[in-house]
Amino acid sequence: MSVLQQHASFFDRNKDGIVYPWETYQGFRAIGCGYFLSIAAGLFINLGLSYPTLPGYLPSLLFPIHIKNIHKGKHGSDTESYDTEGRFVPSKFDEIFSKYGLTHHDALTYEEIGKMRKANRNLNDFNGWLLSFIEWKILYNLGKDEKGLLQRETIRAVYDGSLFEHLERKRAARMNKN
Repeated sequence: MSVLQQHASFFDRNKDGIVYPWETYQGFRAIGCGYFLSIAAGLFINLGLSYPTLPGYLPSLLFPIHIKNIHKGKHGSDTESYDTEGRFVPSKFDEIFSKYGLTHHDALTYEEIGKMRKANRNLNDFNGWLLSFIEWKILYNLGKDEKGLLQRETIRAVYDGSLFEHLERKRAARMNKN
């Protein structure tokens, strides 16, 4: 699987290669997101990615996301750390920190993330701007450390989906304590 497919496969809760809105919801809940965000994610992510990832031309009212075609749902105004085939591009990832990690060479502040997003905007790509904002806002809220920094390893882990697995284990451990 490509790195982007690995990222998306976390949300394929039954491992059939297709992510339905209820699985997206379950995945967001598993990583510790609230009900409202999880419901919104299940609706909007699947609504936006279903048609581009379908194997044919007929839309499905169940809004499935086909993981094998997830690269077709890549949006603009991003860091380009995934190429058009969903492969990870290390040089583009390193650029994030060399250009925007000004306070810390291996982490980003919330302000630096904002500067990076603005610099990556494509002209008139309002959809990409919004998606980039939402993705980075969620990542920052889930992954920031106690100093309010988003560490390089955390950002790298979101690209291959391993951050999601880590957050799910962490949440399950907290739930078992209670």
